[in-house]
Amino acid sequence: MAKFLYNLGSLAYRKKWPFLALWLIILIAVGTLAGLFAKSPSTTFTIPGLDSVVTMEKMQERFPDAEDSTSAPTGNIAVQAPEGQTLTDPAVQAEVNEMLEEVRQTGVLENPEAVVDPVLAAQGLQAQMVPQLEAQGTPPEKIAADVAAVSPLSEDETTGIISVSFDAPAVMDIAAEDLEAVTNVLDEYDEGDLTVVYNGNAFGAAATTINMTSELIGLLVAAVVLLVTFGSVVAAGMPLISAIIGVGIGILGVQLTTAFSDDINEMTPVLASMIGLAVGIDYALFIVSRFRNELIKAAGGNDLEPKDLAEKLRGMSVATRAHAMGMAVGTAGSAVIFAGLTVLIALAALSIINIPFLTAMALAAAATVAIAVLIALSFLPALVSLFGTRVFAGRVPGVKAPDPEDEHPTMGLRWVRRVRKHPVLHLVVGVLLLGLLAIPAVNMRLAMPTDGTAAPGTPPRIAHEITEDAFGPGRNAPMIALVDTIDLPAEERPAAVGAAVQEFLDTEGVTNAQVVATTEDMDTAQVLITPEFGATDPQTSETLQALRDAETGYNEQTGATYGITGVTPIFDDISDRLQDVLLPYIAIVLVLAFLVLLLVFRSIWVPLLAALGFGLSVAATFGVTVAIFQEGWFGIIGDPQPLLSFLPIMLIGLVFGLAMDYQVFLVTRMREGWSHGKTAGNATSNGFKHGARVVTAAALIMISVFAAFMAQEMVFIKTMGFALAVAVFFDAFIVRMMIIPATMFLLDERAWWLPKWLDKILPKVDVEGEGIRDLSVADAQPEPAPATAR
Repeated sequence: MAKFLYNLGSLAYRKKWPFLALWLIILIAVGTLAGLFAKSPSTTFTIPGLDSVVTMEKMQERFPDAEDSTSAPTGNIAVQAPEGQTLTDPAVQAEVNEMLEEVRQTGVLENPEAVVDPVLAAQGLQAQMVPQLEAQGTPPEKIAADVAAVSPLSEDETTGIISVSFDAPAVMDIAAEDLEAVTNVLDEYDEGDLTVVYNGNAFGAAATTINMTSELIGLLVAAVVLLVTFGSVVAAGMPLISAIIGVGIGILGVQLTTAFSDDINEMTPVLASMIGLAVGIDYALFIVSRFRNELIKAAGGNDLEPKDLAEKLRGMSVATRAHAMGMAVGTAGSAVIFAGLTVLIALAALSIINIPFLTAMALAAAATVAIAVLIALSFLPALVSLFGTRVFAGRVPGVKAPDPEDEHPTMGLRWVRRVRKHPVLHLVVGVLLLGLLAIPAVNMRLAMPTDGTAAPGTPPRIAHEITEDAFGPGRNAPMIALVDTIDLPAEERPAAVGAAVQEFLDTEGVTNAQVVATTEDMDTAQVLITPEFGATDPQTSETLQALRDAETGYNEQTGATYGITGVTPIFDDISDRLQDVLLPYIAIVLVLAFLVLLLVFRSIWVPLLAALGFGLSVAATFGVTVAIFQEGWFGIIGDPQPLLSFLPIMLIGLVFGLAMDYQVFLVTRMREGWSHGKTAGNATSNGFKHGARVVTAAALIMISVFAAFMAQEMVFIKTMGFALAVAVFFDAFIVRMMIIPATMFLLDERAWWLPKWLDKILPKVDVEGEGIRDLSVADAQPEPAPATAR
C-alpha cells in the first residue's frame, strides 16, 4: 500500500492539473445536481417496527383520514391576550379574527375555513360535545373534564390554540415560501399587544435556522493553529482549502440525497459538515507536515528555519519535490487511510442498528470522511504542487515552527521524558481524573427533541410554555389509544371501548381519556389520553408503560386489544430502542476496530489499550456533558434539558473514530522506531517526539471546529459540538499523551507482543513505509530523460 500511495502522491504532484480539475468538476457537478433536485430535509424521526409505529400504521388502515402525527403538515398557533384582558374581549377578538383572515388569505392552507378564533371554536365544541355526552349518560363532571381536555380556549380565557394544516402531502413537502407567508403574518401580530407564537410539525423548520457561523469560527481558529504549526501563510492554507473542497462536496451530496430519501433530516448536513471539516483539516495537516519534514531532509539538514527552507526550495527540482510528496503520502497517507477507516467503521456500524434517520446521519458523515481521505491523498498533493516553490512562503513573524525531526529537545520530548520517569504516577492520575469526571453520567436522562427542548425565546418554545401554563403539561404530550374490538360481537363493542376508557382513567398519571373517533360499526375506536406530565418528564414514560402493562389484563377481561401511539409514545419508543442497542453497538465497533488496529500495529496490547483509553475518555465526556447540559452545573447552560436520545450512540461512534485517529498517528511513529531496532522505551519516546506537535495541532483544530458548533441553535448540534470538543480534549491530551505512553513504558517490550501463530496468518500492512524507504528521486519521475547531444 505504501508503494501505491507513493506513486499516487508523486504523480499528483507532477501532474497536478488533471487531479485539480477532477475534484473541481465533481464539486460543480454535485452542486448543480443538488440545486436542481434537492428537497427540504425531513423534520421527523421514526423507526419501523416500534409498537407505537405499528399502532399508527394500523390506525391509518382503519381510519383512512388519520395522519401520521410525526409527519403531518400541521401546526398550532398559540394566541395570548394582553395582560389584564381576555380573548373574549371584543377588541381582542376582533384583532385575532383580523390576523386569522390574513392567514387564510395566504392561500397555503388545506382547509382555511376551519381556521377560526379559539373563542368561537370553543363555543362550537361545547355546543356539540355536551348534548352528545349527556345523551350517553356521561356524568356532568366527566363532561366538563372531556370538554376542557380538548377545548382550544383556556379556562381563564386568556390563551387560545388554533390548529392549521398546510396544503401539502407531508411536513417536508411544505414549500419554504408557503411557510414564510404564514409566519410573516403571525410575527407581525406578535409585535403588537397580542402574543402570537407557533409550534408543531409544520413550524419546526421555521424555528431553527442553520448558518455558517460555526464553520467560519472553526476555520478561523484552525488557521491560527496552522500558522503556528507551519510558520507559513501559504502552507497553513493548504489543509484549509482541501478541507473546504471536501466538505463542500459532502454537504452538497447530502442535499442531493434528499431527492431520493426521506430519511435525511435537518441535522444530517450539519453533522457531516462538523465531522468532515475537522478530519479534512487534520488529515491534510498530517500529510503537509510530513511533506515539510521530507523537504527538510532533501534540503540537507534538520536545523533549517522556515525562511531557510523557503530559500532552499527555490533551487529544488520538481522531481525532488515530487519524491518528497510521494514519501509523505506513502507514510502519513497510510496512517490517514487507517485513521479514516476507523472513523468509517464506527459510523457505518450505526446502520446495523436499523434506525433509518440515524443510519442516514451516520452514512452521510462517513461519506464526508471518505471524501476527506481521498482529497488528502490526491487533491492536496496537486494543490501543493500548484504553489510550487512558494508552498512555505509568507513567513509568519515570530513563529519558529520547529521540526520534530531535528535533534533539539522539543516540548513533546520533554513531556514524554517526565512520563517515562514516573509512569505509574501519570497513569494513576489520568485514570482517576477521567473516572471522577465520569461520575455525573450515572444520572443521564435521554429524550427526543420536542418543542419543549427548543431554544428559549423561539416561537415553538414559547408556544409550548404558553400551552403548558394555560392548559397543563399534558396538553403538549397527548397519546392516542387504538382500541381494537373487531373480534367481538357488535353488541359487546361499546362496553369494551368504555372499559378501555375507564382503564386509562384509572392509570396513575392520566388526567383525561375520551373517545374521539370510532369506525361506523365500532370495531375500532380512538381514545385521546391526556397525561398529567410533559413529554420529556420521566413520569410520562412511566405512565405510558403502565398503560401498556394493563393491556394484558384488559384483553383477558374483554377480549379486545389496544395499542398506544402518538408523538410522545413514538419518541419514547425511539429512546428505548436506542438505549437497548447501545451496548451491542459498542461491542461491534470495538471488535471491528480491534481487528483493524491489530493489522496496523501487529500487537495485542496496543489495540486493547486504545479501546480501554477510549472507554475512559467517552465516560468522562458523558459525565461532563450531563453535569453541564442536563444538571446545569456552574450556570453555563441557562436551560438544562435531558440529553437527546441519539446523542450517546452518535457520540460513541464519532469519538471512537477520532480517538483511533490519534492512536494511529501517534503510535505508528513508535512502531516505526521499534521496528528499526530501537528499544521499546526509546521508540515510545522518539515516536512521541515526532508525533506530539502534529497531534496537538490536530487536536486543537478539532476542538475549535467542534466547539464552534455550540453557536448553532439546534440543541442536538450545540450539545454534540460541546461533547465532541471535550471528548477530543480528554482523549488527545489525557489518554493518548499521558495514559498511553505511561502504559507503553510500563509494558516495555511486551507492548509489541503478538503470538507467533497470529503473526503468520495476519496479512502484512506497510504503515511504516518500509516498502518505499529505499526509493530515490528518480522513482518520482519514471519518464525517461530527454536525449542530449553528444
